[in-house]
Amino acid sequence: MNPITFFLVSLCTLAGLAVGNWVNPTLSPIFFGLAVIIGLSLKMANAWQKFVILRMGKLQSVKGPGLFAIIPIVDSVVAVIDERIQTTAFNAEQALTKDTVPVNVDAIIFWHVHDAEKAALAITDYREAIDRVAQTSLREMIGSSMLTALLSDRKDADEQLRLEIGEKTAPWGISVSSVEIRDVAIPEALQDSMSRQAQAEREKQARVILGSAEAAIAGKFVEAAEIYAGHPIALQLRAMNIIYETTKERGATILIPSSMIDSLNPSLTIPTLTLAANEAFIKEPA
Repeated sequence: MNPITFFLVSLCTLAGLAVGNWVNPTLSPIFFGLAVIIGLSLKMANAWQKFVILRMGKLQSVKGPGLFAIIPIVDSVVAVIDERIQTTAFNAEQALTKDTVPVNVDAIIFWHVHDAEKAALAITDYREAIDRVAQTSLREMIGSSMLTALLSDRKDADEQLRLEIGEKTAPWGISVSSVEIRDVAIPEALQDSMSRQAQAEREKQARVILGSAEAAIAGKFVEAAEIYAGHPIALQLRAMNIIYETTKERGATILIPSSMIDSLNPSLTIPTLTLAANEAFIKEPA
């Protein structure tokens, strides 16, 4: 019994006893009975509650929130419906996806009663029914989805479940606000296979990128070779610059064969080459 209702019943009872003793002590039982009946007829519903009342087995009204009265014995409160948003967790274990992969899926549904009359009279236990409908809809959705889509398109799966469950629970006076899939668990062996597959895909992409870079570099070398073929002096200057850049930072001494010096200067101007080699810290072998 609601504390406020209990207080009203007690107050009416005490008032009946007091009035009976004051008017006529012999009539106290009558006043006491009337006070009890008045107290039992008063009901108090909270802001989120709806009282479904039957009169002689037929629907009389849906009361609440606030204070209201019923006729004792004739009227009966068959259900007190909470219209606040409720949450129900549900799951599907070892459900097979469209590509025959067993998965365990955990989800949660947010719902509320929008029609207290239907929730009380159209179904025996709407809370249990919501849980069963949610599980069934989840298994149907998993069976019609590929594993990759189930893992990547969570929002689409949530919306599909919300529509399917909402369509089934609407005749019971229940609205589904949202459905959220919390976790999709797959077998460890499959996780290892997917990890290797992802690693192979990344290695493939790396090799493709490396090959593209090699092709671009080769193209640049071809362009450079064509330029050097038409301008031999440019090739000589480039070779000497490479030698100089190699030795200038650490002051190293490089030993190169005389044939390489000759190839750098087909005109065989030895004094000029010797002077350039000395400037670049080059020491020819004996």
